[in-house]
Amino acid sequence: MTDAPDTLAPPLPDALQIAPRDDVAVALRPLEAGQTVRVGTASITLNQAIPAGHKFALVPIAAGAPVHRYGARIGLATVAIAVGDHVHSHNMATALRGEVDYAFAPQAAPTMPVRRADAPTFLGHVRPDGSVGTRNEVWILPTVGCVGRLGERLAQRGQAMIAALPDAQIDGVHAFNHPFGCSQLGADLEGTAAILAALACNPNAGGVLLLGLGCESNQLDALLARIPQERRARLRVLRAQSEGDEFAAGEAHLADLLALMAQDRREPVPLSALRLGVKCGGSDAMSGLTANPLIGRMTDAVIQAGGAAILTEIPEVFGAETLLLERATSAEVFDRLSTLVNRFKRYFLDHGEPVSENPSPGNIAGGITTLEEKSLGAVQKGGQAPVTDVIDYGQRLSQPGLTVLEAPGNDAVSTTALAAAGATLTLFSTGRGTPLGSPVPTIKIASNSALARHKPGWIDFDAGQALSLGMDAAAEALLAQILAIASGSPARNEANDERAIGIWKRGVTL
Repeated sequence: MTDAPDTLAPPLPDALQIAPRDDVAVALRPLEAGQTVRVGTASITLNQAIPAGHKFALVPIAAGAPVHRYGARIGLATVAIAVGDHVHSHNMATALRGEVDYAFAPQAAPTMPVRRADAPTFLGHVRPDGSVGTRNEVWILPTVGCVGRLGERLAQRGQAMIAALPDAQIDGVHAFNHPFGCSQLGADLEGTAAILAALACNPNAGGVLLLGLGCESNQLDALLARIPQERRARLRVLRAQSEGDEFAAGEAHLADLLALMAQDRREPVPLSALRLGVKCGGSDAMSGLTANPLIGRMTDAVIQAGGAAILTEIPEVFGAETLLLERATSAEVFDRLSTLVNRFKRYFLDHGEPVSENPSPGNIAGGITTLEEKSLGAVQKGGQAPVTDVIDYGQRLSQPGLTVLEAPGNDAVSTTALAAAGATLTLFSTGRGTPLGSPVPTIKIASNSALARHKPGWIDFDAGQALSLGMDAAAEALLAQILAIASGSPARNEANDERAIGIWKRGVTL
């Protein structure tokens, strides 16, 4: 875990009001009932104990009136709230409803940021198609769950084979098991095939073994047809039912791929070569103050250098989508984004669920009350960059700038979708902590220093220091760590061998 440079830090205040129009402040440490807290020029006496990360009222709020945080509405008061009251799920509720009729009303025409002449570099693997990997790995992708364990056994064998290539810059052999690929129909099967084909195109995969059974719905030939020709030189196919000894056949394919990859070498590449995925999981009320704004700084730095970043978790932009829509670079991008948001809301409604069925129990315990509040913190991961593209689940990144990707908030599904879209490194903010990792380096950024101290085996970076040392110092330290990990230093998920995929299951199972 990396910290910012040592600096004499000023003491933290007890609480913070984020925007001048906010009706609430956020406790930065546990506060006691009866305690008087200074917030700006006001002195507030607390009527109840306020846990760290939770909110209390700065002004009287009438029943039914909006409550503001981040300078925006995060919900409605369900009862009258007095100055100094704890503001949470007992006295505030969401104002979100169903679909919205959005109208394109561009502000000043958004443009890509000017490229920095002094943009930093990292050591990456340049692929024949011009993309750059932060890793050089063999990925074993089963078409169907029936051969998932075979893939895992082959990955173990592949790891041992790397040891016989001591001078090779090969980072590992990994199998990504899943339970799908058969007994699926229509769009559900289409989603599984699309995500696996897109994963096979990720620049971190210096070699790919497509592993099929033979009788599954997700047929190998159809899957192979989805993969561009320029990726085929480093791709091998194994049909287990067609082989007398499927393990020996897989071993031969691995030996072939590893021999090719043994010639690969890292070389200096500009920051613009990084494809950055951004994600949050187990958020708390500090996520929108520390970790997510820091990730937004990284998004802007990569895009300013001419690179690309991918934002997903569509249900976690509900209530904050206008902040992204205002940054759409064209009416077409605006229409695709607004359609995606409404389509995802309709997905909830068609299943009899409210669009506001969020935050999670962990989010609530951490101080987040409504989906609007969670979303306003979450979209900060997208920085200030223009939204240049919107892509469907299973599609691949094709534009510089900020791309919005269709996927749910589920950690395994969304991190997999980011890797399939082409992310070569993912920044993952968390206020509660999780060991989960995706196929690409998944840098865990703790929103609070207590979590970073408690879980050093999970956490790569302590964003809590942004409150004491300042955003600039914390951003400088985080960028340095990103460049080191992109150059080959293991992220915590890699050191812990925490790698998995999750495929979005939406349809009927036979």
